[in-house]
Amino acid sequence: MGVFTALMRPAVSGVSVALPPRAQHDVPAAFEGVAEAMATGGDASAACEVVGREMARDGAPPNEVLAGLRATSLAVLGRDPGFLPIQALTQAWSEETLGYLHQLSCEDPMTGLASLSHVRARLSETYRGAERAGEDVTREFALVVVEVSSGGETSDDASANSARGHHHFDRALRFSRVVETVRSVFQGSESLGRTGQRIVVVTRRCTELGRQVGLLSNMLDEASGEPLAFAWIEGLPASEAGAARLLDELARA
Repeated sequence: MGVFTALMRPAVSGVSVALPPRAQHDVPAAFEGVAEAMATGGDASAACEVVGREMARDGAPPNEVLAGLRATSLAVLGRDPGFLPIQALTQAWSEETLGYLHQLSCEDPMTGLASLSHVRARLSETYRGAERAGEDVTREFALVVVEVSSGGETSDDASANSARGHHHFDRALRFSRVVETVRSVFQGSESLGRTGQRIVVVTRRCTELGRQVGLLSNMLDEASGEPLAFAWIEGLPASEAGAARLLDELARA
């Protein structure tokens, strides 16, 4: 059953404000609050905001949201909805949807690391901030890159195919272990992100950075008696465009 089909079912209890009998059946269940506001002659914008957010969370597309508002207005007022209710409804729906998409685009759901697009944004902010402060990005900032090892793989095609699911699961667990280790070393204001099968840390250069990377490498080696990952310090290019190209190279490699 589609979202709008479900919404168009008559409300079991009906709205609390007296409406014509036909209106009580034609008002979509999700729009009862909007119908009440319209029936009292008040501004329905606030009620439309609530409905817009709720329907966005339920995954309703904008055409179905607007169809529900139109059906409500026709049933209660006998005319199409005005500009203000439409604006309130669509704006609330858009804000809720964009918030959800922004959350998805900024965070890898498996590891909680910032996505590649968010790392780009963080580096862009770093370059702009350094320019305002008169700092040299190449001297003040760096990337710590952590490449997760793939682990042992068999060369036998039949064995590899039969164990492919296990291998992917093992690789995901390995990556998660590395992420937790990186987080235990870099606990300050650094930004941690993912570029393909690599983890990158946007950090300020300091006298302790080399020691931190050495500690991270030792922790990764000791975790299982074999290298889980390899870590190194990557210098940042002088330009923001160069940094973007560097991220692309790290993601592809």
